Amino acid sequence: MLQRIIPLRAIQVAVLLSVAFLSLSGGAAPLLAASDRIALVFGMAEYRHLPGLTNTRNDAEAISRTLEGIGFDVTLSLDASGAEMDALLEDFAFRSEVADLALIYFAGHGIEVQGENFMIPVDADVASNRDVQSQSPSLKKFLSAVDRARKMRIVILDSCRDNPLGDSIDLAATETADTSAATQATRGGGGLAAANPDRGTLVAFAAKDGQVALDGSGNNSPFALALMEKMTQPGLEISLMFRQVRDGVLQRTGNLQEPHTYGSLTGIPFYLAGPAEGEGKLDVSDASRAWASLRPDQEEQLLALADLGDTRSMLGLAYMRLNPNEGRFDPKAAVDFLTRAAEAGSPEAQFELAKLYERGTGVEQSDSKALELYRVAADQNFADAINDLGFLHYQGGLGLPADPGKALQFFERAADLRHPQAQFNFAALIDDGHIATKGPEDAAKYLYEALRSGSQDVLNLLSERPTMFTAETRRALQARLRDNKFYSGAIDGDFGPGTQRGIRRAYGIEDS
Repeated sequence: MLQRIIPLRAIQVAVLLSVAFLSLSGGAAPLLAASDRIALVFGMAEYRHLPGLTNTRNDAEAISRTLEGIGFDVTLSLDASGAEMDALLEDFAFRSEVADLALIYFAGHGIEVQGENFMIPVDADVASNRDVQSQSPSLKKFLSAVDRARKMRIVILDSCRDNPLGDSIDLAATETADTSAATQATRGGGGLAAANPDRGTLVAFAAKDGQVALDGSGNNSPFALALMEKMTQPGLEISLMFRQVRDGVLQRTGNLQEPHTYGSLTGIPFYLAGPAEGEGKLDVSDASRAWASLRPDQEEQLLALADLGDTRSMLGLAYMRLNPNEGRFDPKAAVDFLTRAAEAGSPEAQFELAKLYERGTGVEQSDSKALELYRVAADQNFADAINDLGFLHYQGGLGLPADPGKALQFFERAADLRHPQAQFNFAALIDDGHIATKGPEDAAKYLYEALRSGSQDVLNLLSERPTMFTAETRRALQARLRDNKFYSGAIDGDFGPGTQRGIRRAYGIEDS
């Protein structure tokens, strides 16, 4: 049944397709047309209908210079209107699809309405909740703008200052909200509501939910000062960086302001300012090697955070102990860290622990325990686990009976969660006629999204072997490339130089 499935299970690789698929780490990475790290910085000070703010413009300009200094392609917007904010966010969302890291920083008035946070543009004329909702971008819109960045997504809000509307806001005038949000009142005293971003996205507040951030007595806020100091420090892993920002703000404000982060980054370490002097670039193709390269002092900090329940630190420590080339190799200790993180609800830890149970590494081999953990991670929409369950159901692994029909459901689910290999797999299944409800346009959609997600393997296959897909699917992909202004030639299914150039541009490569 399956002729072209990309067999990228980490445990076992069974050749199910006639097309060989390259390893994710294979081959030199091509040069991207866009920066691999982009930032959108807002600074709102001269409000037309609300009290002005003192340091927000200074903070935005200083943060912008700081980010540019560490290699970001920065768009700075000062005193933007609502329409300008919407346009910038829309453009940034498109550009973020070919960036490894997308970051938004906002300094200005922020207001919570019914449990949702809104960032106020300078032209907002608000006297009610409904006004806030209709005239201001929400945190959800900010998150949507960074959502498709390939590796890391960060939103930083230095916007928890006093509510400019106070008790004058008309709480009764609201847009329709879901039941859970509608039961929450706007905080007249200021502060923002707790954030709950998707996995792989980090939201940083200058002050934790319900608190008010301080503007500072100098030219910059305490939060902006701490942020600029730490984000320029080479060799500082990003989760430790935000922890040190928190400590710095507490120190600067005499414990009156405590920044807080929400969400979770992926289990791959990341240096915002690059590696420390004398250290090589992190090899992010192997999490075990990447974490093992961290300096001993940062390992100590990870241990301290793990003791406080931080699951990402537990993951990093486990990866360190799974590297056979390091003196810290200790699979049983890795199992302990992963078990703690898995029990705390980390789907990545559940997935990694499932692989250890499947192999019998550091723990007694157990198909049933491995399958249980894969399913628990999949229940949290962890795409790697869902994709693996697709192969397990197709092949009949871990005691499961072979069930190709159920496997297709898993492949589709993983593809819809933007898992690049699953997107390619599902496109091939559609193209082969195995999905009765979908056609060439659907196959082209998944191929296009796999390109935009940064899968070099998909880029290579579409460049080198385009005729593996039917002419109908090739024409549909050309049309999608044209609709997104990457291609202007004929819709003929012929992947000549023009189409190939469009494919590379969609991926993020600009031909010289």
